Amino acid sequence: MRRIFSMVYEVLLLAAVLFLASFIFISLTHDTQSVLMKPIFRGYLLMVCGVYFIWFWVNGGQTLAMKTWRLRLTSKNDSALTIKQAVLRFISAFFGICFFGVGILWALFDADKQFLHDRIAGTKIIQM
Repeated sequence: MRRIFSMVYEVLLLAAVLFLASFIFISLTHDTQSVLMKPIFRGYLLMVCGVYFIWFWVNGGQTLAMKTWRLRLTSKNDSALTIKQAVLRFISAFFGICFFGVGILWALFDADKQFLHDRIAGTKIIQM
């Protein structure tokens, strides 16, 4: 249950980060609606999300929401994540969530209750 509450809190925190990132982008470009700028803007926001998660996962294994709910992300062998693992986890989580939340629902059927992206990246979430 902690993971669900952590994800909800993470969405709220990420919304604030994306709001600030959007403000910066719009201030610099003055355009997000043209045919050229829409995909650039979306790509920029996806990159901001990636940097946010990857940086926190590699540097301590916890985002602010994970710290609040006392969760930590580690490698399967309980060591710190590598950048490769963090990137793989972010990409697989993105696609797992985009495809009807399959990556999250996976935990309902997983023997260790881990998400699909954790299986793919060789990571696990532990309670502290």
